[in-house]
Amino acid sequence: MTHTTPTQTVLVTGATGTVGRQVVAGLLARGAAVRALTRDAARADLPAGVEVVRGDLTDPASFAHALDGVTGLHLITFGGQDMAPLETGERIVRLAREAGVRRITVLHGGGRTPLQDAVQASGLDWTVVMPVEFMANALEWADAIRTEDTVREPFTDRLSAMVHEADIGAVAAAALTEEGHGGQSYVVTGPEVLTLQDKVDAIAAARGRAVALVELTPEEAVERWRAAGLPQDVIGFLTGVYGNTPPEGRTVAGTVEQVTGRPARTFAEWAAEHAAAFRP
Repeated sequence: MTHTTPTQTVLVTGATGTVGRQVVAGLLARGAAVRALTRDAARADLPAGVEVVRGDLTDPASFAHALDGVTGLHLITFGGQDMAPLETGERIVRLAREAGVRRITVLHGGGRTPLQDAVQASGLDWTVVMPVEFMANALEWADAIRTEDTVREPFTDRLSAMVHEADIGAVAAAALTEEGHGGQSYVVTGPEVLTLQDKVDAIAAARGRAVALVELTPEEAVERWRAAGLPQDVIGFLTGVYGNTPPEGRTVAGTVEQVTGRPARTFAEWAAEHAAAFRP
């Protein structure tokens, strides 16, 4: 595989999201020129050197100009204020093809979507990036850990091969700037399978203070999620994936090392990077 040349320009959609920011960082590390698409350019807060352009994936005409000179395109599958599955995939693909885009990555959002289907039928070099649970999801515990030194979760025996968001970005950046990734669907995991207790212990070690793990019943968890305003379909998804995690979510894949040439980052590394978020 060959590395990027300075002539490559990549348009990143969802650039201000948890993964999108890491795709941007991965591309910059490879020397690519980065153009970032966002609905609110004034609040993008992206690194120096990134060209920020305004546009909305639900209205492809709004960002057609941003595809000029682009060699790679990173797509998310949801858009708009309600984050509904995008129905504009065929139009986006047509614009990309007309602009001369060579490679497209799609961040898999769980299940097939119209946009992913359109990309995979495009005839372009596409790569689907399929991450398991994000390590960044642990930030949901930050308030309770700071104030109560406690994590309360259901299904505490569940397993996860959770992945550092920077590794997701690195895999996408490689696929956008190198030959050899076209037609691939990459499951992206961390380097180890963790229990909830493993995660809690790693956060405790990173912040230098013990954290207790308290198990909720499924009914207590559902009540908490409802009180937090989560929709019923999200509650159903969480109950299913936590209560019966699919094999790909609890099995280590070697994708990060195979694609990037270096080992996947551990949760202990992630916890050390974010230790301040968990301290009182």
